[in-house]
Amino acid sequence: MAIATASGSTALWFAMRATGVTALVLLTLTVVLGVAGVRRLSSLRIPRFVLDGLHRNAALLAVSFLAVHIVTAVIDSYVTIRIVDVFVPFTGTYRPLWLGLGAVSLDLLAAVMVTSLLRKRLGYRTWRATHWLAYAAWPTALVHSLGTGSDAGTGWMTA
Repeated sequence: MAIATASGSTALWFAMRATGVTALVLLTLTVVLGVAGVRRLSSLRIPRFVLDGLHRNAALLAVSFLAVHIVTAVIDSYVTIRIVDVFVPFTGTYRPLWLGLGAVSLDLLAAVMVTSLLRKRLGYRTWRATHWLAYAAWPTALVHSLGTGSDAGTGWMTA
């Protein structure tokens, strides 16, 4: 019912929440697939190239939803989130700790994304070392969503 009457800022607020949760779920899937690929989980009986492809596609989807989440957060007038708040941790006035953790997670993910795109130029060792930042980005994103998300207290979000 609320979605049917949603307009303007309310629609952006719903879009921001939905894309944030979706990005977190996809980021979780990306981490799980990455671990499965590295560990070469033979019990899954899934070829490595399939896991790698799923990992890359889940990451691409996560980044896409994250981009929409960020854009809607910045253009929504419900709260003031400046573009600098998105990239520079703990500079915002709206829930600075929780929003700052989102910025930290984004910065870590950006390093992982850039080095993944430059993997052949950087070399495997540099890429691999930087890729470990994903293990810091995921829990930071999770804490960000639980701390600042308006859906954090709902049963479906904590399940």
